[in-house]
Amino acid sequence: MTEQKSPTNRAMPALLIAGSLGGVGAIMVGLLSLAPAVDDGSGPGPAAQPAPSTVQIQNAGAFVLPPTVGPGGKNTPLTPARLDAPPPLAAEPLVAPIPAPKKAAGVKAKKVTPTRIKIPKLKVNAVIGAVTLDKKGNLTTPPLSKPNRTGWYRYSPLPGELGPSVINGHVSTRKGAAVFSRLRELAKGDHIYVYRSDKKVTRFTVSGIEQVSKSTFPTSRVYGNTDSSQIRLITCGGIYNKKAHSYTDNIVVYATLSKKKG
Repeated sequence: MTEQKSPTNRAMPALLIAGSLGGVGAIMVGLLSLAPAVDDGSGPGPAAQPAPSTVQIQNAGAFVLPPTVGPGGKNTPLTPARLDAPPPLAAEPLVAPIPAPKKAAGVKAKKVTPTRIKIPKLKVNAVIGAVTLDKKGNLTTPPLSKPNRTGWYRYSPLPGELGPSVINGHVSTRKGAAVFSRLRELAKGDHIYVYRSDKKVTRFTVSGIEQVSKSTFPTSRVYGNTDSSQIRLITCGGIYNKKAHSYTDNIVVYATLSKKKG
């Protein structure tokens, strides 16, 4: 499953993706401290996230963490970047974000949502549903009964608009592999397509991928402000604890908007 936290309305969430889950803008920064803490998923929420320190960086594992998120690639081990590292640089020229729909006075605008995600390299062609917060303040996940469904955090930016849009999915269920079972195979330059209910199609290009411990999840890098349209795909990774029904790590894919149509 996936559990994550977040503030309201486009505020920066603190995402934690749980157990079997293969696991906006400017206003988000000021609301970071309001994000609820998360339990078992993408790591602690902003309030619980420890500030980066020299000790953390130099003593994380048996090696010094790199200053940037790695590009991934075939037979390339995924490692975390330093907690204070920024999101990876775009692999292709950036495309201007899609403006948010304008609301006419006295007319209720129809809500636009992402509807489908396609990742040709992984042969993923999946419906996107909405996920939100549960009563404990954790981000919910797609139903385990629908392992091939992904979940868009409804209070993160709409894919294609300014800021980091968050989409999660299970890596596995008790019945076998799920929608993001091969997410770790993505590498810099790969393409991700997100379709929207307003008939717009967005193409994102992977800029980097990392595997991070849930205890040191890079909240700021995943949820912080960006000056372009980006998405984050998140699922679980690492070692699976059968007793706790949880993985030790998360796989995080970073991608930037490189094409749009419609």
